[in-house]
Amino acid sequence: MRTQTRDTQAALTPQKALDLLKEGNARFQANLRANRNLMEQVNITAEGQYPFAVILSCIDSRTSAELIFDQGLGDIFSIRIAGNVLNDDIVGSMEFACKVAGSKLIVVLGHSGCGAVKGACDGVELGSLTGLLRKIRPAVELTETSGELSRDELVQRVAEKNVEHVVQEVRERSQLLDAMIAEGQVGIVGGIYSVQSGTIRFQDVFCA
Repeated sequence: MRTQTRDTQAALTPQKALDLLKEGNARFQANLRANRNLMEQVNITAEGQYPFAVILSCIDSRTSAELIFDQGLGDIFSIRIAGNVLNDDIVGSMEFACKVAGSKLIVVLGHSGCGAVKGACDGVELGSLTGLLRKIRPAVELTETSGELSRDELVQRVAEKNVEHVVQEVRERSQLLDAMIAEGQVGIVGGIYSVQSGTIRFQDVFCA
């Protein structure tokens, strides 16, 4: 599989970028990796990079974006932080990825069984982690908890709500990205990765 070039990146639409990620995850689930010469990709990308997407995901060791989307060197920007939360540096990194480096898609990717989400649900306070978990609290408060929910069901719902919240927050915190999304230059979508099955379920709202 060829590495992204300036021309191939420019030719992509946000929807096509999303399709590439879906195709990559399908290969991952089937245990069929695309044929890549990684050292050739090192040489090709030595003078420049043209990633087609920027993915904000959790630091969980089971959720490496390059692996679960079957992408190679130079294909995606990968931002990882516990609970896939947002801060100013991450917003700035997304702005660089899209406005400067030409990426066509922003993905906010949560996952099942997220330890950070569990911590936020439990009100954990532990050093600097306390402030990070507070960023997930809005999702906890927005989650419908009526009826009998198991702990796993609650964590799953909060993880999904957290992704929705962060997607909205990206647009609220960056006028630059919001304008690019409104003009169709960039797409943004949330998704949930299953650590049990390797599948990714993208949320219904795809802005592009």
